[in-house]
Amino acid sequence: MKHGLALLMLFFSMSVFSQPGNADTAQVVIPNRYNSIEAQTKPYVIMISADGFRYDYAKKYNAQNLLNFSDIGIRAKAMIPSYPSITFPNHWTLITGLYPSHHGLIDNYFYDYKRKASYAMSDKANAEDGIWYGGLPLWGLAEQQGMLSASLMWVGSASDAGGMRPTYYYPYHEKFSPAEKVEKVINWLKLPTDRRPHFISLYFPEVDASGHHFGPDAKETEDAVRKVDIAIGELVQKVKELGLKNVNFIFVSDHGMIKVDEKNPLEIPQILMDKEKFDIYNSQTLLRIYVKNTTEVKNVYNELKAHKTSDYEVYLDKKLPKHLHFSTKDDYYGRIGQILLVPKAPKIFLEKGKKPSVGKHGYDPAIIPEMKATFFAWGPAFKNNMTVDEFENVNVYPLVADILHIKISRPVDGKLKVLKKIVKENKR
Repeated sequence: MKHGLALLMLFFSMSVFSQPGNADTAQVVIPNRYNSIEAQTKPYVIMISADGFRYDYAKKYNAQNLLNFSDIGIRAKAMIPSYPSITFPNHWTLITGLYPSHHGLIDNYFYDYKRKASYAMSDKANAEDGIWYGGLPLWGLAEQQGMLSASLMWVGSASDAGGMRPTYYYPYHEKFSPAEKVEKVINWLKLPTDRRPHFISLYFPEVDASGHHFGPDAKETEDAVRKVDIAIGELVQKVKELGLKNVNFIFVSDHGMIKVDEKNPLEIPQILMDKEKFDIYNSQTLLRIYVKNTTEVKNVYNELKAHKTSDYEVYLDKKLPKHLHFSTKDDYYGRIGQILLVPKAPKIFLEKGKKPSVGKHGYDPAIIPEMKATFFAWGPAFKNNMTVDEFENVNVYPLVADILHIKISRPVDGKLKVLKKIVKENKR
């Protein structure tokens, strides 16, 4: 399978995944699993992701339900995505507590030179093959400790990553409306105590799709925000009607969105067009380069550096800023590449003949605030009326584990001390 530039830019659609017309909408249930007696007494966490829900969208578009819930509970000024600030890497970071370079999902599309195989988020076989995903996802952590879990379309949840799938899950598709997803969650919570999941992960793609196609300031994006907000309101109300105690909600996003300069894109340097010498991987907000003759890396870097414009930076992989956690020493799986071209927002790299989307993400959130994500939390485990400073998204994992009273069994990058202050002492 070819793994150059063409692999990375197969297509761009409304969805972050490909959507075959005959998508399987049936739930998968792993048989013969039950909550332990101890797990049946533990709290519930419903972790909701709205893809591309920028840190300021709730206020910008008056998402009244989310604003009300976060007023009652916890609201972060923003949550900092991991680099690169794109969908698959950050959803897997949220669910494993590891930076992308540490869990291996370093892009939506990449090539593994050790395995000699390509990963593409739009490839169902890839998406459901746990060998691509490092770390232990929260549903696996819970299942290993006798606690049932469920997932609606979260990245990697249909795979055996970490050794165990959720007890209840759906292969990815976009046939369900937000309201239908709410009903699926409620049906899980209506199950008998020994079969009822205590950790549920839920994914909404609508805001990201609108942001890409119409931009972050468009009416269509506002409508998508409102649609998700209505669904969250319905979910909370219906959970309340069930009368369950100790149900906690965490609302997150993977990244933000910015309007790019689609009319004046950057051209990929001509030297990189030689496919005999280079593999290039272009997500438009990051261009990764693999030099096939490794003895030529420094010379290629120097030439690219000498001819670059002020619209982008050129880095050797070992020289990337430390806060990105994306350099050689962090690249556990050898998937990043040796040279990286990093455009300055709102610039993007674009191949000739390609049409860019209006909105994009992937930039460094430390430099581009529009990349920042959302974090809200409410429920009996959380303190009330509290606003917290920005924090990195790797810290969500130990927070969820703490609320569920399950022990982290593998090293993670996140630290409980970062968010410990938002949890009530008697709930820890």
